[in-house]
Amino acid sequence: MRKFVRGNEAVMIGAVYAGVDAYFGYPITPASEIAHAAAEYLPCLGKEFLQAECETGSANMMYGAASAGKKVISASAGPGMSLMQEGLSYLAGAQLPAVVVDIMRAGPGLGNIYPEQGDYDQAVKGGGHGNYKCIVLAPASVQEMCDLTILAFDLAFKYRNPAVVLADAVLGQMMESLILPEKVSDVPDTDGWAVKGRKETKDNLIFSIYLDADRQEAHNFLLNKKYEEMKKDARAESYLTEDADVILTGYGTSARIARSAVDVLREKGIKAGLFRPITLSPFPAKELNACATGKKIVVVEMSNGQYRDDVVLHLENKEQVTLFNRMGGNLPKVADLVGVVEKAAEGKA
Repeated sequence: MRKFVRGNEAVMIGAVYAGVDAYFGYPITPASEIAHAAAEYLPCLGKEFLQAECETGSANMMYGAASAGKKVISASAGPGMSLMQEGLSYLAGAQLPAVVVDIMRAGPGLGNIYPEQGDYDQAVKGGGHGNYKCIVLAPASVQEMCDLTILAFDLAFKYRNPAVVLADAVLGQMMESLILPEKVSDVPDTDGWAVKGRKETKDNLIFSIYLDADRQEAHNFLLNKKYEEMKKDARAESYLTEDADVILTGYGTSARIARSAVDVLREKGIKAGLFRPITLSPFPAKELNACATGKKIVVVEMSNGQYRDDVVLHLENKEQVTLFNRMGGNLPKVADLVGVVEKAAEGKA
C-alpha cells in the first residue's frame, strides 16, 4: 500500500510500525509535524502522546519510560537537540534504548528554519558529557524517513543505546510516495534488564552513576566494547562507483543532489560515482575505502566541513579531498557541484 506523505509524517508511520509505546516532545520548526502525527496516531492506538514542558523534560521522560522497557521516541531541531544532550548522555550511560529524530535547521544559535546539516558533530560525536556514542542514521528520502526510524528502534534495542535519525528541513517537509511496511515489529524481550515494578519480582535498578572510580572506568570499557560491536551494523550505499574516477559523497539531502550531479557528469563523459553513508555512527569506513581508494573525492554537505572531517579521518590513504558546501539554509546546486567536480577531475580543485 502506498501513501503520499510528508517526511515528518513518515517518521511517525515508521514509529507506529516499529511498535512505539510513547512519544514525548516539544514542538519546534521544522520538526513539529512529527509531534502532530504522534498526537493523531498514538491515542487512537492506545499509546501515549505527551507534549512535554520543554525538550529537557521530554528527554528525561524518555529515560523513565525506556527504563521500563518501553519503545519511546522524541523529535526536535537543532536548538531543542542541544537541550536534550544531557538526557541522551544519561540514556547512553544507563544503556537504555530510545529514538530521537533531529530535523536539522540553520544555526548556530537560533539561526533560521531553513535546511542545514550543522548538527552532524553534535549527533555523531556525542553532544553531551562523557565517553559515549549514539547510533546515527541518515535518511535521504521520505521512504527512508520511515524505514530508518524502524531500523533505529531495532538497533537501539539490539545494543541498548539511544539512536538518532538525522535528517534536515528538506526531508522533513518534502512529500513523496511511501510504501507502507508489511507488518508491525515484534515486541522486544526486556526481561533481563527493564524495571518491571512488580512486588513479586526483584526490580532492577537503572542508573548511570558509579561513585567508585574503578567501577566507572570498568563501565566505560564495557560501553566501548559495545561501540566496537556496533561497527558490524555500519551501512552505506554506492552508486556507479565501480569505474568512477571521482567519488562524490554526502548524506541526506546533499546525497540526493550529489546523485543528480553524478548523472549529469556521466552525460559529460566524466566517470563519477556516489558514496552515501546510511549510518553516520557507526561510520561505514570499510565501505568508504572499498570504493574511494585511489580516487579523487568531493564531499558535499550543508555544513562547515563536519562530515568532510570524518571522511578524511576514515580514509586509509589520504587522497585529495575537495569540499563543496553551502550553509545558512542554502542548498547546493547541481550545476555548481558539476563545475567543482570537473575542476577536481582535472586536478585544479
